[in-house]
Amino acid sequence: MAVAELELDAADGTGVRLGQVPGGPPLDTAPRDGGDQRFLALVRLRGRPVGTVVGRVRAGDDPASVLAEQAADEIVVPDASDASAAPQRPAGDVPRATVVVATRERPEQLARALDSLLAQDHPDFEIVVVDNAPATGATRELIASAYAGRGVRYVLEPVPGLAAAHNRGVAVAGSEILAFTDDDVIADPHWLTALTRPFGEHPRPACVTGLILPARLTTPAQVLLESHGGFAKGFTERRYDPAHPPADEPLFPFTAGRFGSGANMAFRAGPLRAIGGFDPATGTGTAAKGGDDLYAFVRLLAEGHPLHYTPDAIVWHHHRERWEDLCGQAYGYGAGLTASLTALLVRRPALLPPLLARLPRGLAHARAMTAARTAGAVGRTGVPGTHGASTHPWPRHLSRLERRGLLYGPLGYVRARLAVRGAPLPWEGA
Repeated sequence: MAVAELELDAADGTGVRLGQVPGGPPLDTAPRDGGDQRFLALVRLRGRPVGTVVGRVRAGDDPASVLAEQAADEIVVPDASDASAAPQRPAGDVPRATVVVATRERPEQLARALDSLLAQDHPDFEIVVVDNAPATGATRELIASAYAGRGVRYVLEPVPGLAAAHNRGVAVAGSEILAFTDDDVIADPHWLTALTRPFGEHPRPACVTGLILPARLTTPAQVLLESHGGFAKGFTERRYDPAHPPADEPLFPFTAGRFGSGANMAFRAGPLRAIGGFDPATGTGTAAKGGDDLYAFVRLLAEGHPLHYTPDAIVWHHHRERWEDLCGQAYGYGAGLTASLTALLVRRPALLPPLLARLPRGLAHARAMTAARTAGAVGRTGVPGTHGASTHPWPRHLSRLERRGLLYGPLGYVRARLAVRGAPLPWEGA
């Protein structure tokens, strides 16, 4: 399936156009075998994302025209008088930021991500690369040889785990606004500006998250992950305020996966440090398997801080290509969710009563989210970012792995917590 960007009304007057996504393979709009071509296209209006379409273009047809017609049928596109139809705004007055990228032994992917970060239109930012428990000096050598003097700093974090690496980035950051992304993404040139702008416009948010879309869908594992919802959280800007819980979120604030993902998030340093940063017993690279981002989202909401989601801040994620990697992700998603909830209860026991009150609905929600889905099945209610789920069903094997992960998560958290017991937070020892 080709991944593309479809501009419906370019600000430069060129009208409808279809283009390659950053970091994705070149578009093949005329397959050699003469067959149909499938597309997943991000639909933009004057640069701003308004939705996605999944379509099939017959040989000989113009893909841009076919997909634009489909978008007109499927997406409620703002009219010219709507503020959301305005073009993406220039950088302007946005706060200084530090971008933290945690990595481990993936120098080629890291270089691709760093090149996209150095191309940001944000006027004032630095990049911190945190090398997490490395086995070789490949990452250090890459930064020294290719990025010295270009605003990229190298930092070593010997304790394994994504949360520990992120906490090291928090400790060394030179900005109040801290943006986090992964080494397997390509950032849209407007990403950092869009992600940090809400901090300047809204004085209270402690966290802002953005939109994550696939850079390519070239293997069955990648297509399956995206059809399961991927990482997308929709195309509507939202503000999650604990003082005014959203009526459409009965499990608020415990459905942390609704709020965003760790590959595209930013925080105010003060509130993040005040809650102890990311729990080092969570995250990829620990026995907990994940959940570091989910823990931070819910913990900040529990402390009364609003969270803001903006689809204008886009990163393009390189999904894992192999089936075995997808199996590991399915298990890790389940484990990370319950590990993060365990971390919340351990570190803030006062959350136990509201969590128990939501437990029946939460169990039903977990069953629905991890259910196997057959071709043509309906029942994706509440899953953001759905792309063609009826065409690409979620296998029963992956459903079982997710549910096993849910059961394992609390045990994984306990194991990980024992492993980091007594270790001070990086900024406490600085």
